[in-house]
Amino acid sequence: MSYTDDTLKQQFRLKAGVGRRFFRTYSIGDPVFSGIIVCLSFVILAVLSGVAAELIVKAMPSIRHFGIGFLSSTEWDPAKDEYGALPFVYGTAVSSAIALIISVPLSLGIALCLSEMAPEWLSRKLGFLVELLAAIPSVVYGLWAIFVLGPWLRDWIEPSLSHHLGFIPFFAGPRVSVGMLTAGVVLAIMVLPYVAAVCTDVFRVVPQSQREAALALGATKWEMVRMAVLPYGTSGIIGAIVLGLGRALGETIAVAMVIGNRPVISASLFAPSSTLASVIANEFVEATTELNVAALIELGLVLLVLGLMLNMIARMLVLGATQRRFNERAT
Repeated sequence: MSYTDDTLKQQFRLKAGVGRRFFRTYSIGDPVFSGIIVCLSFVILAVLSGVAAELIVKAMPSIRHFGIGFLSSTEWDPAKDEYGALPFVYGTAVSSAIALIISVPLSLGIALCLSEMAPEWLSRKLGFLVELLAAIPSVVYGLWAIFVLGPWLRDWIEPSLSHHLGFIPFFAGPRVSVGMLTAGVVLAIMVLPYVAAVCTDVFRVVPQSQREAALALGATKWEMVRMAVLPYGTSGIIGAIVLGLGRALGETIAVAMVIGNRPVISASLFAPSSTLASVIANEFVEATTELNVAALIELGLVLLVLGLMLNMIARMLVLGATQRRFNERAT
C-alpha cells in the first residue's frame, strides 16, 4: 500500500469522525426530548391548577356566604342551610393520626424485618404478601370492619381501654362498633402496606459498607440498625409516612362505612364522627340546594389545601434531614 493511500484513509476517517461528532452535537433528539419532558411537567401543574380553579368557582356561593367562618363553625344542618367544616376537619385529623400511630411502628418493624433480619427467600414472599394488602378494595375493608373489626373492638379492646384509661376523655363514653377508633384502625391497616413497602426499599439501598463498618466496630445487630441504617434512611422514612398520611386523608368508602357519620366533635374515640371525604361521599348525591352543593365542594377544596400543605411540610422535613446528614458527613 502506498503512502498516498494511507494518507487518504486517514483523512477519510478524520472527516467521518468529525461528521459523527457534528451529528451528535446538533442532533434534534435532545431538544425534542427535553421539550417533551418540560411540557409533561407543566401538564401536571396545569391539571392541579385547573382542579383548584374549578373547585374555587363551584364553591364560591359557600365562600361568599360563610367566609372564613366556614372553617371554624361546628354547625352542619342542611335543613337550615347552615354549614361548617370544623367537625369534618377534626374527624379527618384524628382518624389519620390514629392510623399513623398504629401503622408507622408496625411498618418500620416489617421493613426492618424484610430488609435486615429475614433471609432473602423469606423476605420476598413476605414482602409480596404485605403488598397484597394494598390491592384489596376499600369497600372490602369496610365490610370486614363492619362485621368483624368493629364488633371485636367493641367487645374486647374498648372495654379494656375504658377500664384502665377511662379517666382520659379519649377512652370514655359508650362503646359502639362504629366510631373514630374503628375508622382509625381500618385506616392503619390500609396505610400499612404503602409505608412498609417504601421503608423496605429505603433500607435496602443503604450501602452495605455502612453495615459492615458498624459490625466491624463491634456493634450488635440492633446497634447497627440504629446507627447505620435508620439515620441513612431518615428522609425516605419521612416520605413514606407522608405517603401514608395522604392515603389516610383521602380514604372515603371504608371510613364512611365505619365511622358513624355524625357531624360532631367528641373527645371520645369511641363516639361516631365524620371526615371531609366521607361527608362528601355520603351527602353529595342528596344535596338539593345550591348552597349545600357549594358547601360540599368547599369541603373538597379544604381537603385539597390540606394535602398541598402536607406535601410542602414533608418537603421541608426531607430537605432538613438531608441537610443535617450532609453536615454530619462534612464534619
